[in-house]
Amino acid sequence: MAAGAPTGRRLMGVGPKLTNRPGSTRQRMLATAAEVLREKGAAGVTIDEVLERSGAPRGSVYHHFPHGRSQLLTEALRHAGESITAVIDDAAAQGCVALVRQFVAFWERTLVESDFAAGCPVVAAAIGSADDDPALTGIAGDIFTRWRDALAKTFVADGFDAGDAASLAVTCISALEGAVVLCRATRTAGPLRDVAEQIEFLIKSREFVLRFGVPSAHR
Repeated sequence: MAAGAPTGRRLMGVGPKLTNRPGSTRQRMLATAAEVLREKGAAGVTIDEVLERSGAPRGSVYHHFPHGRSQLLTEALRHAGESITAVIDDAAAQGCVALVRQFVAFWERTLVESDFAAGCPVVAAAIGSADDDPALTGIAGDIFTRWRDALAKTFVADGFDAGDAASLAVTCISALEGAVVLCRATRTAGPLRDVAEQIEFLIKSREFVLRFGVPSAHR
């Protein structure tokens, strides 16, 4: 599997740390908040750090985000989720195996170029925000649902029925997100590559059964 191949998309606030970002102050702040979220979780996102990393003036916080840190966090999470959804959408027309390869390549690049400091901002919000900002958990769930639906749509286009497509989509997302966590803990891309190889084998095996049926046992 060409897990390390470039995806052709480098996403603000989702890929490796960026400095001197172009764009509006608001966009820089959203991208920076997403960056901190994927590194430190929701509890680690502070106004001071977002201002320092983005270079935005302090007065811009309540100008662009009148509800303060909570609004910045929720909008940054949505921004990150939409950006990663775009990776899935970009590869969807190439088929399910190619889509998984692109998703894997995106995460491997993100991990390696951030020196394994960056994880998935959606996972960070899902597991670390119940006390800090409960609304983030619901937003994270909505994003995962969109990813599942986008993947499932690609599986359906490749010939799977809706039930199998949804199940395969959940399996892929769960395995890959778990692999990203293991990669950060072990500081190696090995777990992601291993999981990617097994996912591709699973998809191709299911495609074989779909087309030819379950092979009969030879005695």
